[in-house]
Amino acid sequence: MRSDPAIRVRGVEKSFKDLRVLRGVDFDVDAGTIFALLGSNGAGKTTLVRILSTLLKADAGTATVQGFDVAGEPARVRESVSLTGQFAAVDDVLTGRENLVLVARLRHLADPGSIADELLARFALAEAGARAASTYSGGMRRRLDIAMSLIGEPPVIVLDEPTTGLDPQARIEVWQTIRALAEGGTTVLLTTQYLDEAEHLADRIAILHQGTIIQNGTLAELRQLLPPAEVEYVEKQPSLEEVFLALVGDAAETGAAETGDAAGTGRTPR
Repeated sequence: MRSDPAIRVRGVEKSFKDLRVLRGVDFDVDAGTIFALLGSNGAGKTTLVRILSTLLKADAGTATVQGFDVAGEPARVRESVSLTGQFAAVDDVLTGRENLVLVARLRHLADPGSIADELLARFALAEAGARAASTYSGGMRRRLDIAMSLIGEPPVIVLDEPTTGLDPQARIEVWQTIRALAEGGTTVLLTTQYLDEAEHLADRIAILHQGTIIQNGTLAELRQLLPPAEVEYVEKQPSLEEVFLALVGDAAETGAAETGDAAGTGRTPR
């Protein structure tokens, strides 16, 4: 039997004075899946996220998270969902480990040090755990931010445009993290304006346009909305992102090899 959805939204509306931002939004998110809410700037994605995380009240409609009503049971909703915004909520003065320990203490969890160490290892940040967060790359900061959101093991995590401003390599690191979350059973609601991000990550995609969901389905279902493609032979050229990642990877491997050769001969690499 099919279980109840982790997130259910029905007829949600929201206006700011004369501006109607949400005009009756409906969708479900199944537990343990990645659901992408795709839309351009101003489509209403962040407004909807704020409603689901109890930071904003809807004018009409209903929404539930893990079966708890966001308007009637906000405390239970906040226990069930964690929100990661567009900008990392990381304290640059603290180390990566100290950021995690601080959040664990704020949640009144036992043994915050062990929780921090487990998350550092899980998100491939153990070697950087003693460094100030200000020294982290964009991808590392975002991974630390997501790790902080998972303290307390919320069953639902909302990622509001998590890769905005990241370089291609950092974006792929975050994508891998998001996939791992879903594989571990966490329900992920992802808002994005990047088509390739939704295409690579989402089990289902909803397109939000002018305050309403105009389509909702799997990638295969959405592709079927267009006429069948004509089959033609085309020589595929690598994308700029593929070129960039290949060059960066080759440079990193070459640098590591030269360092290793120098270490073996006693020479200083040039």
